[in-house]
Amino acid sequence: MRLFIAINLPPELRRRLWEAAEPLRSAGYPVRWVAPDGIHLTLKFLGEVAPDREPQVVAAIGVAVQGARSFTLPVSGFGVFPSLSRPRVVWAGCEPVPALELLQHRVEQEMERLGFPLEGRAFHPHLTLGRAQREARAGAFRDLGERMDGLAFTGELLVESLDLMESQLARDGARYTRRHAARLAS
Repeated sequence: MRLFIAINLPPELRRRLWEAAEPLRSAGYPVRWVAPDGIHLTLKFLGEVAPDREPQVVAAIGVAVQGARSFTLPVSGFGVFPSLSRPRVVWAGCEPVPALELLQHRVEQEMERLGFPLEGRAFHPHLTLGRAQREARAGAFRDLGERMDGLAFTGELLVESLDLMESQLARDGARYTRRHAARLAS
């Protein structure tokens, strides 16, 4: 199973974000856009995990959320990784509030105890909206920055659980299934 740990968005926030990003999708950029129901905040990508290890992962997520309280996460703005001239990922931003950073750090620690490697990059919370196609030429994104500057989006996400998600790759994009939800204290 291909697994990751994420924070899922409520349907209304997903819908609003999807609508706000419409000018980017309709501009014809060589980007494979994420389906609206697939927009989420990844805290840790685990990769291929044997089915018999799932209970260990679920238990470790439970340890990671112990004592954590639900919190509000501001969502706003659009950007890309790594650069506007050669984007690989188009995203909406999430404010790196202390509660989120602590939760992600605890998830990282618990997964390392199970043998999953530590993430080599700093945590930059974001909601992936699309990924540039591999064969995309840099010139295809010439006005992307200007187009993003013209967009506005602000919202808030009440984070009440961490979800263990399964990703099944398909020709038309990944399909995500929630396998377990670990509730935060209210």
